[in-house]
Amino acid sequence: MSIKNIRLEVMQFLEDKIDGFVDQYLIPVEKIWQPSDFLPDSESDTFFEEVRELRELAKDLPYDFWVAMVGDTITEEALPTYESWLMDVEGVDNVERNSWSKWVRQWTGEENRHGDVLNKYLYLSGRVNMREIEMTTQHLISDGFDIGTGRDPYKNFVYTSFQELATYVSHNRVSQLAKSYGDKKLSKMCKMIAGDEMRHHNAYSEFVNQIFKVDPSEMMLAFNYMMKNKIIMPAGFLRESGEKISSAFEEFSNSAQRIGVYTANDYVDIMQKLIDRWEIAKITNLTDEAEKARDYLMKLPARMARVSERMIVPAEEYIFKWVEPAKLH
Repeated sequence: MSIKNIRLEVMQFLEDKIDGFVDQYLIPVEKIWQPSDFLPDSESDTFFEEVRELRELAKDLPYDFWVAMVGDTITEEALPTYESWLMDVEGVDNVERNSWSKWVRQWTGEENRHGDVLNKYLYLSGRVNMREIEMTTQHLISDGFDIGTGRDPYKNFVYTSFQELATYVSHNRVSQLAKSYGDKKLSKMCKMIAGDEMRHHNAYSEFVNQIFKVDPSEMMLAFNYMMKNKIIMPAGFLRESGEKISSAFEEFSNSAQRIGVYTANDYVDIMQKLIDRWEIAKITNLTDEAEKARDYLMKLPARMARVSERMIVPAEEYIFKWVEPAKLH
């Protein structure tokens, strides 16, 4: 049987468990938070006062904070790309509406709220150029992305396990920073988003865990492939208006590192967390090739940590079209 057919068989085997995963890791629409829970109430007589309070608190937040917030928002707003990508994974069938496509649609519904609430907050804050942000978002969706996973469910689930934990780290740090600047409402909003991301990380990590139980060697090779080639962030093709080839993602990453929202050390830490979570050291019945892959994986975090220690982040702020420093003072 071909590798492709085995993967399809494993996906069909796991499909029977999806309803349980939905119940365990996703929250019914009527019970989960919605963006309006954290924003000024437009139906209230106090709406304008609430907006003024939001804008006053926003004045104390520094430049790199806004860049990180905007980058996170644009990443969340590019959700149509992520849904279409997951719907194309081998074993996910949107036409027949199987259990896997049910998972993807419900996951998408939860993720959709993140971009909604962040976009509305940025709009009300008055601290950013919304038109430039909107153009960057449209570019990111139009340009699409290539994360090197193809239609392989094993590689895709490694990617989502890593990426959901990375977004948890980023939103959680933004929450902590907002709190340190006295903006408790923004802090709570970002903390709730981070909570969603952690639930989603736990789900995708469990999918991988289940695959390791039934197809350990191929799952190990897929994990090794993704770590060896490095995780490409979903906003890797980020660009500002009027640019074809852009350094925007690199500069956004520099801002995130300077302010401590997401760093090279976090990348290494996430890799180690996945190795620990899937108990890579204890997996048995591996082929010789998979054993070599395991050895490589076990040594990789230490190697990457040495590389990250040598990284130098530019101290100088890059001026984005999204955020004009003059408007922040």
